[in-house]
Amino acid sequence: MTPVDDILEHIGEFHFFQKQTFFLLTLLSAAFTPIYVGIVFLGFTPNHRCWSPGVAELSQRCGWSLAEELNYTVPGLGAVDKAFLHQCMQYEVDWNQSTLSCMDPLSSLPDNRSRLALGPCQHGWVYDAPGSSIVTEFNLVCANSWMLDLFQSAVNVGFFIGAVAIGYLADRFGRKICLLITILINASSGVLMAISPNYTWMLLFRLIQGLVSKAGWIIGYILITEFVGPSYRRTVGIFYQMAFTTGLLVLAGVAYALPHWRWLQLAVTLPNFCFLLYYWYIPESPRWLISQNKTGKAMKIIKHIAKKNGKSMPDSLQSLRADEEAGEKLNPSFLDLVRTPQIRKHTLILMYNWFTTSVLYQGLIMHMGLTGGNIYLDFFYSALVEFPAAFIIIFTIDRIGRRYPWAVANMVAGAACLAAVFIPDDLHWLKVTIACLGRMGITLAFEMVCLVSAELYPTFIRNLGVLVCSSVCDIGGILAPFLVYRLTDIWQELPLVVFAMVGLVAGGLVLLLPETKGKALPETIEEAEAMQRPRKYKENVIYLQVKKPDIPLN
Repeated sequence: MTPVDDILEHIGEFHFFQKQTFFLLTLLSAAFTPIYVGIVFLGFTPNHRCWSPGVAELSQRCGWSLAEELNYTVPGLGAVDKAFLHQCMQYEVDWNQSTLSCMDPLSSLPDNRSRLALGPCQHGWVYDAPGSSIVTEFNLVCANSWMLDLFQSAVNVGFFIGAVAIGYLADRFGRKICLLITILINASSGVLMAISPNYTWMLLFRLIQGLVSKAGWIIGYILITEFVGPSYRRTVGIFYQMAFTTGLLVLAGVAYALPHWRWLQLAVTLPNFCFLLYYWYIPESPRWLISQNKTGKAMKIIKHIAKKNGKSMPDSLQSLRADEEAGEKLNPSFLDLVRTPQIRKHTLILMYNWFTTSVLYQGLIMHMGLTGGNIYLDFFYSALVEFPAAFIIIFTIDRIGRRYPWAVANMVAGAACLAAVFIPDDLHWLKVTIACLGRMGITLAFEMVCLVSAELYPTFIRNLGVLVCSSVCDIGGILAPFLVYRLTDIWQELPLVVFAMVGLVAGGLVLLLPETKGKALPETIEEAEAMQRPRKYKENVIYLQVKKPDIPLN
């Protein structure tokens, strides 16, 4: 039993202090949602067409309805395979010439409509949607559509760089200070993004948000798992991630109420400033302090936790034992993640699984699409399917363990993708059901990889290990759009075949990891290395029989 876990058994593994801290950090988890998936609303691309002042004047003079104006002046209208034509191209016609009639004006021209020259939009676009998004304000469509991809890639690049850099800093200088700094930078850059005068400034501030926001979310996760005892660690980890899912539901409602992207960005950013108050409510992690040989500060915080929980510290635990205090201060290093064989294996498998969960999670959403319906309801329904995954973990993980449910979840997601390939299009309800099953499986796997990552690394590199492995998730987020949209050009179901293979391989690799059910968090590299071989030395125990002298009763 590690010193902190031993102490928590006496002062409370999940009492008032832990419950208060857990509630505060779940708010932080929910606030991360708009940054991770906010592009759905901030970058919403409505139906659009070229705007022409000549067409607008002719339509007003002739008294056309909207349907008539579209029918007379927009090329390729109604053809699914010609969306690019009616969204990005226009007839090169002088709409101001007096020879054009109000009844099918193009029929009076010498050339047939099908042979009229087409050109790109010259005067901007008309968008068929209320409100605004960054797409409609900065015209990120047609030739400029890559700028929307760059906007989302920027935040994922920020996730990747920030996770590694801030993960190192959090293990070197402490969880609390890094958490507060990320909160301040995230909130400030979010507000500056909302008032950005042009696309370049908006992109810059979104990149900055990416650099700090995910790192802050994972630091919060690490903190709460280090504050609670072993028997509650997986539960708080799962509910911390469920708070993110709750954030999805709230985001759908806020986006519906605020259809203008600048107001939406302000509404989801300003509450982050309130998290700076955590300076007075959330202390530094005692586990991290002990790993840095700051046992005096650690015991002060532990006594504070005991007081908050209404518990008293036993005399035997009033101070750490001398052999625990004499250790040398450990500084985290990236080499520690691959220096020893078991930790190296853990790191590589966790990296692959973080990559898999990101590719499948985002890829399945993109492949299923939010088309042809209400974007707010579609988003809301797709979020609801994540709750069953969390409850499955809660009710099964302590009975079965981490490894097998995690492996099955990956395999279910992979199998669902493979099954969807063979379902005909006319069985739409079955395709949707299988897609939801795959989404549930990969959501369960996502929550498991977060939970187990924090349990496999020793304390002094735990934050660094989780953030480095999870940074590979951001590479998956960058690649997912290309895997979906480029492969569908070859074959509509090809992305699902790729997802199936990736998911099934991930499930097999999980079985190579040690089971962490009921185990204390490793404090040293030696403890982490020994996780794969429990009870190895049981057979080597030597029993000695001691003969006691006979003592007379009188």
